[in-house]
Amino acid sequence: MTTKIILGLAFGDEGKGVTTDYLCRQAERPLVVRFSGGHQAGHTVVTPEGQRHVFSNFGAGTLAGAPTFWSRYCTFHPVGYANEREALLELGVRPTLFVDGLAAVTTPYDLLYNRHLEASQKHGSCGLGFGATVARQEGPHKLHVMDLLDDFVLSQKLASVASYYVEKLGVAYDEAALDLQLESFHEAVAYCRSNLLCTSGRAFFSSVAESYDTIVFEGSQGLLLDQDFGYFPHVTRAHVSSRNALALVREYALPKPDIFYVTRAYQTRHGNGPLTNEDLPGPELHPTPYETNIFNPWQGAQRRSLLDLNQLRYALRADAQYSAGLPRHLVVTCLDQLAGAWQATDEDRPVILDSPKALAHRLGGLWAGSWGNYGQAGNLVDVLP
Repeated sequence: MTTKIILGLAFGDEGKGVTTDYLCRQAERPLVVRFSGGHQAGHTVVTPEGQRHVFSNFGAGTLAGAPTFWSRYCTFHPVGYANEREALLELGVRPTLFVDGLAAVTTPYDLLYNRHLEASQKHGSCGLGFGATVARQEGPHKLHVMDLLDDFVLSQKLASVASYYVEKLGVAYDEAALDLQLESFHEAVAYCRSNLLCTSGRAFFSSVAESYDTIVFEGSQGLLLDQDFGYFPHVTRAHVSSRNALALVREYALPKPDIFYVTRAYQTRHGNGPLTNEDLPGPELHPTPYETNIFNPWQGAQRRSLLDLNQLRYALRADAQYSAGLPRHLVVTCLDQLAGAWQATDEDRPVILDSPKALAHRLGGLWAGSWGNYGQAGNLVDVLP
């Protein structure tokens, strides 16, 4: 068995999905583990045959035949799970998802409160209730995946969640909107009871996990959004570094992992918050019809600027607090979008890069490999010397 951890080096949208898909296609019996974030992810995968899907509630190795283990560090959204599972079935894909019973459940109350808050604060949330779920779950008003399996337990826990938002935070919901959301939620819970594989991490990894030859830990968002290392308040309520993945590796005695750090050939981010090099011209890009996360009503349009090597080094230093000494790989995506020379900045000076290997050399430290992606399909990711 081999173990690999995939992390974004920026503010998300780096290409973690295509990297996950590619690594799963190199294995005979792959398994994807989600260890941070949750249902708010949007990881686009295009197969060599042209089949396309954006993964949020399943691992991005699904089209490569990989089951997914959804760890307790992730939020779970019943409505999102039901909708995405049905969409995959329509593609002819029958996905397998194992969910840790301790994963936090996102409710309509979390989602509506998130949107209520974002309308005034504009921190850059995607409006799917992730941060609100995590914050609420830190207190006594908890709702776990395992609680969805019993009507009485669910009713009591859901009443507690409603009380938390309505009474303690004074949020007045649109009753019609809330009723529609709750109806969809309960329908999705019934769907989960028929289709979801609820387990525990210990039970899963002590029994079925040994049948896989490659375990790919698929990260979420990017290190510059990490709640410990990002630029508050424009951060996520998650540890998107290797911290959670390495905790699971130790807990379940998995092999020492390689870490794949992913960046686009340029910087992107959504919503408010700092983005260096926005005052500089560029990057000059070929338009692509395949971009997934272009506009979100809560985050706005995708912002772009030249790659900043100082920011990449900071992200690498942040993750090294947990992963120092592990083999590192650099993955650069969207290289096919560059319309001219590959421009970047290093120590506030302009530089021209000619390969992922050149970028790895400039970033410093030891690298086990440098990889480049020149398109949407995972078969176009190649090891570069």
